[in-house]
Amino acid sequence: MATGGEQPRLRDALATPDAKRRYVSRLFSTIADRYDLITVVLSGGQDSRWKKRLVAMAPGNLRSALDLATGTGDIAYSLHDRGARVVGLDITPRMIELARAKAASPSRPSFLVGDMMALPFPDESFDLVTTGYGIRNVPVIGPALAEIRRVLRPGGVFLSLDFNRPSNPLVRSIYLSYLTVVGSTLGFVLHGDPDTYRYIPESIRRYPGAAGVSSIAIDVGFRTCEDRRVLGGLMAIHHAVR
Repeated sequence: MATGGEQPRLRDALATPDAKRRYVSRLFSTIADRYDLITVVLSGGQDSRWKKRLVAMAPGNLRSALDLATGTGDIAYSLHDRGARVVGLDITPRMIELARAKAASPSRPSFLVGDMMALPFPDESFDLVTTGYGIRNVPVIGPALAEIRRVLRPGGVFLSLDFNRPSNPLVRSIYLSYLTVVGSTLGFVLHGDPDTYRYIPESIRRYPGAAGVSSIAIDVGFRTCEDRRVLGGLMAIHHAVR
């Protein structure tokens, strides 16, 4: 029997790293064409503002940047507009198609399909690595952060925006209940399957939270990692230095 509000199918889907990898791959292929809509709805219209805040934290004189789990490319395009050479990477081919289609001119970031657990770049390739809602979705956080560190130049910066896992049990319960109700409704309306967006609260239940991710980043070799709270701590932006 499922416990803690878990749905049985999701419990099984997230039970092991390999199972999570397969589930997440199928999920994002399913939701790709509605991804931009969903991020707006679930964030209460704040997603764009949060991503602008992340981009504003990027170092000055930025030369090269890698945006992981790029989705439809919002962060990648914003970094490109700052004059950086930008690569956007996502494991879902349809997301990459949609990101490329957003270009208003021939000048745009480079977009490619790839796995952030095994980045197809040499060591010390980028000044900046970013991700929006990426770290929570990887099969195992530590190896993903180690890969990010590997492709950063010494002194390079990693910025990550994601949901947080509130430490206060009451706040966490209300937060996850809200995401479950809204996600179930959207999943049923858009896909005929309430479980589609129930994944988000279920993934948060298993997530170490912002402080936990900061600790893992230090463990894999980042010199510093701070988590800056957003929306009263319901969201967070990580700022790590290699």
